[in-house]
Amino acid sequence: MITVTLPDNSTKTFDNPPSVRDVAASIGAGLAKAAIAGKLDGKLVDLSRTVDHDARVEIVTEKSPEALDIIRHSTAHLLAQAVQRLHPGTQVTIGPVVENGFYYDFARPEPFKPEDLPAIEAEMKKIAAEALPVSRSVKSRDEATKFFRDMGEEYKAEIIESIPSNEELSLYTQGEFTDLCRGPHVPDTGKLKSFKLMKVAGAYWRGDSNNEMLSRIYGTAWLNDKDLKAYLTQLEEAEKRDHRRIGKQLDLFHMQEEAPGMVFWHPDGWVIWQQVEQYMRRVYRDSGYREVKCPSILDVSLWKKSGHWDNYKDNMFFTESEKRVYAVKPMNCPGHVQIYNDGLHSYRDLPIRYGEFGSCTRNEPSGALHGLMRVRAFTQDDGHVFCTEEQVESEVVEFHRQALKVYEDFGFRDVGLMLALRPDARIGDDAIWDKSEEALRSALRKAGAEWKELTGEGAFYGPKIEYHLRDAIGRDWQLGTMQVDFSMPGRLGAEYVDEQSRKRHPVMLHRAIVGSMERFLGILIEHHAGNFPVWLAPLQAVVLNITDAQADYAAQVAGALAGQRFRARADLRNEKIGYKIREHTLQKVPYLLVVGDRERESGTVSVRARSGEDLGNMPLPAFIERLAAENATR
Repeated sequence: MITVTLPDNSTKTFDNPPSVRDVAASIGAGLAKAAIAGKLDGKLVDLSRTVDHDARVEIVTEKSPEALDIIRHSTAHLLAQAVQRLHPGTQVTIGPVVENGFYYDFARPEPFKPEDLPAIEAEMKKIAAEALPVSRSVKSRDEATKFFRDMGEEYKAEIIESIPSNEELSLYTQGEFTDLCRGPHVPDTGKLKSFKLMKVAGAYWRGDSNNEMLSRIYGTAWLNDKDLKAYLTQLEEAEKRDHRRIGKQLDLFHMQEEAPGMVFWHPDGWVIWQQVEQYMRRVYRDSGYREVKCPSILDVSLWKKSGHWDNYKDNMFFTESEKRVYAVKPMNCPGHVQIYNDGLHSYRDLPIRYGEFGSCTRNEPSGALHGLMRVRAFTQDDGHVFCTEEQVESEVVEFHRQALKVYEDFGFRDVGLMLALRPDARIGDDAIWDKSEEALRSALRKAGAEWKELTGEGAFYGPKIEYHLRDAIGRDWQLGTMQVDFSMPGRLGAEYVDEQSRKRHPVMLHRAIVGSMERFLGILIEHHAGNFPVWLAPLQAVVLNITDAQADYAAQVAGALAGQRFRARADLRNEKIGYKIREHTLQKVPYLLVVGDRERESGTVSVRARSGEDLGNMPLPAFIERLAAENATR
């Protein structure tokens, strides 16, 4: 007799051990048809898994949060089967789920080319239509190794050798295709309906450049055609908004091989940078932060004390002078502790807030670099608060208010919060982590915020609140963080004197709102598609004369705007007015001011918005008033 407990705590009893599919059928035919997998005592399993003990069982359908990963993993197997049908002798290696899809790496003499994808995708659709049952089997290590070697799958045999000896080896079969996999998978290939192959790439076996190059095929898979179409549309829009393309079009920045992962900012790009930096500087100044500046390299002994050496050294650059080894700073926190330590502090001095636009360098893998979004050299709007335990809640609540206001001013109104909890590699005991995590939960409750929790995603020295912003085309970006740290101040000797004249370690709050300035500017470029709001636009207005007869007046108008501290200039080139309008429209200048004889004689300007809207003729003071009002609007 087996008793199954369902998610609503109701129970069902079976005379013989049922499968998860049997449990679904006992609830209803509709659920059995919709089921794609199950959860047995919280663990994801196939529908065919036998429930051989009293257990909690949940049926996974397309409405379940786990469904999409199962669909994508199963579609990776569909891809591998199609490849082997069309290209016999191709070896399959690994095929994991990744963000928005999956990939599979193949070993074959000739790498796949983009023109191979349509035929492979068509074969995948054919196999899906066959609705082949997917079955699971378990083999011993020797059996599994022999099975794959007999098939000529040497890579699978090598994978088996790397799996811990106490781990069960499961194989999944659909039709003539069998793969080594933990699962779970859909019950049959007919459940896989909405997918598309995206691109081909090269990849080294096990990510090691000393190994052979494999041929990787990327794909995307969704629960239905509507979601697939929405994703593909988003990709098309993302390509139009790619910050690298727009950065080149608007002449904002460039990157080159001699400085991988480092940015050369051009004049217009640096204007946008300065607008962001000066805005953030005002935010911090108004919030009681005092700006500081720390050295870019510090002796490795300090990084060992802080814990970065043990937990972060693989991501750091090092240099040496006079037999001393230094690290180029990957973050600013140890330096801020040194400023705090250079003096005595009473509890009456706390909280002490330091802010720095600190230049940091991290040894990111070259393959991970991506325009402004992933760089090696970057600047953070970094800050640290030294406070008592009792002050943590109010500091976090105030930071939360600041962050939401900043994001709204930059055009982001859809913000989600995540609470990243203790990782496996960390400093500090569990009691400290319990206290740290609860401090952030308490502050979020006080702020009236909603959040989700991410197990194992915290920094090595403390948990953190992450701010995730949704952009204009529905993508999420993780930006600001607030981290509570009970460990580093003690490790680096930070102290204050409390009310009883005892020496205590302050709590250290690590916080940033925009995070990496480079990455934030890349996100801004894509969010606005280069059509920056007036206050951020590198050039706010350009004055265009129709003929040389209006050149002096155009220059006077541009001078009047510049005198009011607007970013404006005159285009006095001997070109047709239509050409100049098109050119500056492509440069996404917010306002084009056209002046001819009529405007010169009346002291007016003819105003066009970058959208192409003709705003008509207006006196120059009226336009200046309009521009001033828009410039002041965030």
